[in-house]
Amino acid sequence: MFYAQLIVNGLVQGLIVGLAALAVTLVFGVARFANAATGDTMTFGAYTALIGHKATGSLVVAGGAAVGATALLSLTVYALVFRKLAGRSVVALLVTSIGVGFLLRAALGIIFGHNQQLFTVPLVRPIRFNGLIINPFDLQLAAVAAVALVGVFLVLYATPIGRRMRAVADNRELALVSGIRPERVMIALWMLVGAVTGVAGMMLGMKTVVSPELGWEMLLPAFAAAILGGIGSPAGAVIAGLLLGVAQELSTPFVGFTYKLSISFVVLLLVLLVRPRGLFGRLEGVR
Repeated sequence: MFYAQLIVNGLVQGLIVGLAALAVTLVFGVARFANAATGDTMTFGAYTALIGHKATGSLVVAGGAAVGATALLSLTVYALVFRKLAGRSVVALLVTSIGVGFLLRAALGIIFGHNQQLFTVPLVRPIRFNGLIINPFDLQLAAVAAVALVGVFLVLYATPIGRRMRAVADNRELALVSGIRPERVMIALWMLVGAVTGVAGMMLGMKTVVSPELGWEMLLPAFAAAILGGIGSPAGAVIAGLLLGVAQELSTPFVGFTYKLSISFVVLLLVLLVRPRGLFGRLEGVR
């Protein structure tokens, strides 16, 4: 029962990792580079959610603030930075994204300071089910993540812009010949990625504490989950995030809280030794 409790605890953490990995893999699948600013964009989402929650006390308002503000930030960064670097090498875009991340982190530190801040949530009685202890607040966060994931996959698979994204990811040249305008696809992509990172940042801030370094510490697990799931595979990123979140919690009794982050990379190495291209087969775009 002890390990079952750890699995339950790890699922919420895994949803956060999965959302961050989803943002990473969407950018890689369509824009073709690893966006190292993902973690700091999550931090921005956590701060905007914190402001919305302090003003209203509503989780819905906090989520709306995080999604809207972070989507706008993501689109702004694309318009001012990544759009102007279109066609540059993957390394140039990666280094640029690292610089964007440092800039965001420094700006948040100047504006909000480096003191840790907390979401003020009411204490509630935990739910006990067959010996398991479930925090109702975790259920709310899981519901938020589920709604976000359903929304993203509906956009990708049930809307015209989602089909265009997948077409550009599969074959950019063929998409251009077919009359698809990549600029519209990129605008939709960066807004969608911003919304996802906003939700992930809000969840991470509510589970831990909010500080300018919050998202940076989540970046490596997000990259690990994106690679583990099969880079460019949205479903793979989410599933891998859940697996890594559970693996980290199960490792806590053996390695402690401080070193459980390393378990993500142990799992990643073991899986890639068997399946070099991740859990979901061949490398491909957003499908």
